[in-house]
Amino acid sequence: MARRRWIVLLLLALAGLVGSLDASAGDVDPVYKSCVEKCEQSGCVGDQCFQHCKFSSDGKPVDGPWYMQEPLYLRWKQWDCRSDCRYHCMLAREEERRTLGGKPVKYHGKWPFLRVYGIQEPVSVALSALNLSVQFHGWLSFFILLYYKLPLRPDKKTYYEYTGLLHIYGILSMNSWFWSAVFHSRDVELTEKLDYSSAVALLGFSLIVALLRALNIRDEASRVMFSAPVIAFVTTHILYLNFYQFDYGLAMLLEIYDFPPYMGFVDAHALWHTTAIPFSYLWWSFIRDDAELRTRTLLKKVK
Repeated sequence: MARRRWIVLLLLALAGLVGSLDASAGDVDPVYKSCVEKCEQSGCVGDQCFQHCKFSSDGKPVDGPWYMQEPLYLRWKQWDCRSDCRYHCMLAREEERRTLGGKPVKYHGKWPFLRVYGIQEPVSVALSALNLSVQFHGWLSFFILLYYKLPLRPDKKTYYEYTGLLHIYGILSMNSWFWSAVFHSRDVELTEKLDYSSAVALLGFSLIVALLRALNIRDEASRVMFSAPVIAFVTTHILYLNFYQFDYGLAMLLEIYDFPPYMGFVDAHALWHTTAIPFSYLWWSFIRDDAELRTRTLLKKVK
């Protein structure tokens, strides 16, 4: 029963990490494609024009690179001419669809989100940051429990046999949610790969921790032999994604029902991030309870 609880709670805690990306239809829309092409030539979508889309006769941007034409506090966005053209053409095309009674479609694999201060998916960013804080709180409370509330061995090490593994798990969790927040702030190739690679690494290590604890494997040699195949697979998968082909089709797809963002902000992926918050809290609560139980059990054996 205890082993089942470990595996079930782990799966619940990880439920918000991975989402699916469907093939998009908006970016093959002739009206949208024509709008983007005209924007890149004229620098305007309707009455709105972009300074960094203005080019001289030799093809170089007027007044220098586009990223030097904005205030310093805005340059982090890394929006270039094509990105701005795609974004505003998407909004214009979606407004036309809405007027004609059509439903929203995806563009380049993404739903049409509304930016807030240059942040691409503000709700997902906020939820990722909240998940990061929950993970940090869970790891910190676990650390305080082990080293300041529970007895330590004479060599100042903890009695709990899974301390090191769960410290690594906490670091990987916080790293994953950090890059999730960065990715949802600005979706570019680098942030996408960092986000997905971090999530894959966390999933792989979480599987190792859950199985080692569920099977009560405490011998170091056995742990290495048990973990090596999983580590090899995860490492190979990350290398494949980053240096050969980045394909979400190889991922575990946990978002069964996908829908356009409500009011341009909340989509299925954001809801998955929401569900991860209470499950992460329960997961760390279970870890603390397990640490206390194992410590008391080992102390009784010592006495």
